[in-house]
Amino acid sequence: MRFHLPRRTWLVPLALALLGCALSASTWRVFGNIWDEPEHIAAGICLIDRGQYLYDEQHPPLARLAAAIGPYLAGARAHYTPPPNGEPEGRLILYHSAASYDTLLTLARLGMLPFLIILVFASWSLVHRWIEERCALPAVALLLATPVILGHAGVVALDVPVTAMCMLAFVALLRWADKPTVWRTVALGLAVGLAVSTKMSAIPFMGLAGLVVLLAMALTQVRSGERPPFARWALLAPLALLLVPCVGIAVYGDQMIYMTMPDQRWNKAIDLYVGHSGWLHDVAYHWLSLHRVPIGVEKLALNILGVEWHNFIGHRSYLLGESSVHGWWYFYLVALAVKTPLPLLLLGLPGLVALGYVGWRDRAAIHLAVPLWFVAVLAFSSLYSHINIGVRHVLILYPLLAIGAAWALIHGWQAARSAAPRLLLAGLAAWQLLTPIIAYPDYLAYFNFIAGDHPEQILVDSDLDWGQDMRRLSSELARLKVPEVYLAYRGNVELAREGLPPFQILAPNTPVTGWVAISMLALKEGGDGYHWLSAYTPVERVGKSIDLYHIAAE
Repeated sequence: MRFHLPRRTWLVPLALALLGCALSASTWRVFGNIWDEPEHIAAGICLIDRGQYLYDEQHPPLARLAAAIGPYLAGARAHYTPPPNGEPEGRLILYHSAASYDTLLTLARLGMLPFLIILVFASWSLVHRWIEERCALPAVALLLATPVILGHAGVVALDVPVTAMCMLAFVALLRWADKPTVWRTVALGLAVGLAVSTKMSAIPFMGLAGLVVLLAMALTQVRSGERPPFARWALLAPLALLLVPCVGIAVYGDQMIYMTMPDQRWNKAIDLYVGHSGWLHDVAYHWLSLHRVPIGVEKLALNILGVEWHNFIGHRSYLLGESSVHGWWYFYLVALAVKTPLPLLLLGLPGLVALGYVGWRDRAAIHLAVPLWFVAVLAFSSLYSHINIGVRHVLILYPLLAIGAAWALIHGWQAARSAAPRLLLAGLAAWQLLTPIIAYPDYLAYFNFIAGDHPEQILVDSDLDWGQDMRRLSSELARLKVPEVYLAYRGNVELAREGLPPFQILAPNTPVTGWVAISMLALKEGGDGYHWLSAYTPVERVGKSIDLYHIAAE
């Protein structure tokens, strides 16, 4: 008897998505706010409360709004701390609102979970509709068994949201490229617009997706003797491209502003649109000095300029014992190697190669496009990005790896002619599915066995230490009855409200005696200021990111 799933097959991925949400949410009681959460919450609250977008303008507001809705309904309001740094504003909101800190942080994180559900359904739909139905559920299960996905889905950050919206836009792109109708063009423009409204990295990610999908379809159709619908693509693509900035502008709301004054004072956003000189520049400045436009017209340009500036100046980062402002071309290769569960690597990479080979052999465009997109995103991120602060910036690679792993698992099982390879495949699948249980609750700080016992020697910022373990430190110091402590910590919690014993901030190059707690981010990115601690052995590692010492007086 053959087993058939019921027609409502979406119930199974929904159940898996809800299970993933439950696993992610169950860690909230363990961790206080991470480094980025206060500023994201503050930006969303200010936009809802005052119609102003003030903080960290390199990021668009969609995910921030999702995080802010719950706290706003619970009574959180803007305190209007001066921009551009929104971290103090976020702390004021979290610690000094009518609702409690825990309530507001929980509500904000709750706003992130729908993006995990979207990611699951987009990934499932992609495989179920376009690749192979029997690979769809394994792909989703393997994806949800990946700790970095669960960890980043449970905090107020932009990385799972942009991954989810890019996967959704990728599905819309496949539908459009296969049959480019007007309605599918509208759906594509809206989907890409929502992705760009979540994080600016969606622009290169979806640009690369468009290139590889059209290239794969053109190659496979030409090899099959068919004529690709170049004219139809060219005719409808501008409509989709026009809708993308319209969505990006709309998410900022209906506030209207003058972008320049009658004296036509300089505005860098206008210059991005029309250039620094010329007749179009002059006409635009004159018109915009007389007419108000939606605030999103200016903010969307500032998003793009902000990310470009950030990438130009770089960001201090750490890799393999070295610090750098402009990063390393191999950063994401190392990060993927140590932050990805080994079964997902061992199945996913060969699976993507096999999927690409089948796509070329059988002239199956989507089978070819998925591994091409993986390679294109990894190559772009490695060669272009100077902001090397975490594997989270390439989370889009994980659903693609999961698709490759599911392909390798299903087809490897089918091709096996003896028990040994099937036992190996079953073992790898079981290992992957058990990983969230083994890693719990430290999904954010998960490293595989390649990293060894000291992952801080490889990666730190947001991969190991995002300021998340202060609650654990407070509980451990209370258990040990520590009377006072020296503290070197980088994060955004209000230390005075964390239940710590009397503490002093540990200054660099200042050896002390007594209890000392130092976070990995402070230790590894603090230069040589805390190198004197290397002469001592920590009493313990608190959580995954804080070393606790007791240094006796000599």
